Amino acid sequence: MQLLGEYDCKIDAKGRMRMPSGLISQLGAKEESEESVTLVINRGFEKCLMVYPETVWDKITAEINQLNLYNKKNRDFVRYFYRGAQKVSLDSADRVLVTKRLLEYAGIEKDVILSAYHDRIEMWAKDQYDQMLDDEPDDFSDLAEDVLGKINLGE
Repeated sequence: MQLLGEYDCKIDAKGRMRMPSGLISQLGAKEESEESVTLVINRGFEKCLMVYPETVWDKITAEINQLNLYNKKNRDFVRYFYRGAQKVSLDSADRVLVTKRLLEYAGIEKDVILSAYHDRIEMWAKDQYDQMLDDEPDDFSDLAEDVLGKINLGE
């Protein structure tokens, strides 16, 4: 699954957000299908929320569930990773309900940016997302070389 795009969204007073149709189609939703798209929303590593298609979440958690829970670092990681995770489905208006605790964690009040990449979606408070982009490295090409320089990308 390859998800792409940036989407401006809003959270209503009840914590609901309408998923953009461009993302819904990328998630494989069928208009005539009774089967709804199921997602998992979780805390991100930065102050954002992560939105995973259920199949992606299942793959990630299968790996995490193999950790040895007798190791304290592993237990701490598992607790933090799963804390607040919620499974959601799109309602008839293509909205998802995000818990107040998750919204507070990410500092999301109303304006949201969804940034889709690879097989997941980051959900950011608009002001924090803009700040992150303002903090872009001075020379993105140096970062690309550091990250990708040793990888043969089929050239």
